[in-house]
Amino acid sequence: MTHSIYNEGTHFEERRHTHWAAVFIGVLCVLLGIVLFAGGVWLAMLGGSWYYALAGIGLLLTGWFLARGLMSGVYVYLVTWVGTLIWAYWEVGTDWWAQVPRVVAPTVILILVLLLIPVLRHRRR
Repeated sequence: MTHSIYNEGTHFEERRHTHWAAVFIGVLCVLLGIVLFAGGVWLAMLGGSWYYALAGIGLLLTGWFLARGLMSGVYVYLVTWVGTLIWAYWEVGTDWWAQVPRVVAPTVILILVLLLIPVLRHRRR
């Protein structure tokens, strides 16, 4: 009997810590999204690319959904990331060195978001 209580407590602790990981990454995405959206709107008003404003919206939505423990955050970020790849290719073509600053940070965020999939799937149960 003691063994099952210990396991339930450990399971609860694991779920609590993994939940906070989703909240942390969600908040990080929201903060990045605010910066990208604000800067993107300013850039668009100056006649520049709308990419940053749109990517900011994608990050804001991603963060909102992740912080709430919803898989929708993963899907929204996947769309945002694919949009980033398309924009980067449109902007600099196949110049891979020019791709690096456009693609590396979004890909790191993608990895963090993808690592949350087991947590988010477990939370749905």
